[in-house]
Amino acid sequence: MFKISTKIKKVVAHIRTSVKLILLILLSLFIIMGLVTLFYRPMYRVTLKGETIGYTENREELQKRISDYINHGDTSIANAAFAQIEESPNFSMCLLKKGIVTNDEEIYQKVIEGSTMYYHFYAVTENGEEKYYTSTFEEAEQAVKELKEKNSTNKENLAIAEKYAKELKTLDTKDTIVSKLYVEPVKETPKVTVATTGTTSSLKGNNTSKKKVSLGISLIRPVSGTISSRYGRRSSGMHTGLDIAAPNGTTIKAAASGTVTFSGGNPNRSYGYYIIISHGNGVQTYYCHCSKLLVSAGTKVTQGQPIAKVGKTGNATGNHLHLEIRVNGVTQNPQNYIY
Repeated sequence: MFKISTKIKKVVAHIRTSVKLILLILLSLFIIMGLVTLFYRPMYRVTLKGETIGYTENREELQKRISDYINHGDTSIANAAFAQIEESPNFSMCLLKKGIVTNDEEIYQKVIEGSTMYYHFYAVTENGEEKYYTSTFEEAEQAVKELKEKNSTNKENLAIAEKYAKELKTLDTKDTIVSKLYVEPVKETPKVTVATTGTTSSLKGNNTSKKKVSLGISLIRPVSGTISSRYGRRSSGMHTGLDIAAPNGTTIKAAASGTVTFSGGNPNRSYGYYIIISHGNGVQTYYCHCSKLLVSAGTKVTQGQPIAKVGKTGNATGNHLHLEIRVNGVTQNPQNYIY
């Protein structure tokens, strides 16, 4: 019994000693922490490209500001979309002596220094070419809508494209775009001027009968493609030629040998850019809506020689060749001879 009592006393004494030691350690830690907080404070060291650029106490706030700049650009600038910075900063926890000043604004400016800003806007295009720019899609949409309501000749070739660029284009108002892009509709088909003689060769009629007039020459297909509209009367009027759809830029060849009597035109008038070849005996072939003309008036061409490129200039809604055959000013059905 005596031995057990002695052992219990030893255990109790050991526990007391351990408690005193733990209390002493805790007291020491408390004193040390008090001294640390008295002279030091926790903050974040910010490094960029391996170099310290400052200190901040508000890491989350500073990171959010940098992220907002990356995602939205400088919101004080109109049409800013987003930005690309050269490198993101690194944050590391540290203890610094009280009195050291944080420099969040300086850190932010160093991070965005040398960044690339992108702008967001919309382009009104004509035949795929950017013409004018607006700040919003609604402005561009209203401009195109008004041009269509005014029946502008180029209405089918207008579109809107969303753009992001490093430089902001000059932005126009809806009214400015409408006034600059509007093309008055063609009211009548102009007479054809024959360049080599200076006289005017007007349309003298259309051969709508099935009677085939002898040309005295043989013709080849000027272009390979799909017939999209045939010769003959329509509810909207007389279609005086044969339309052959083909990709933009497809080479057009002379259907027969002859002399180019006209090469030119107006991209906004009925035929657009076109060529007339005279084959003698009053026979002429017309090649209309071209994107590019390869021969000039007065040139003698051989059958199969490239003379132009397929396009959709003039009164055309898609890329195609409008081919006409005229005999003494009267149009003939091209399918009586080719295709």
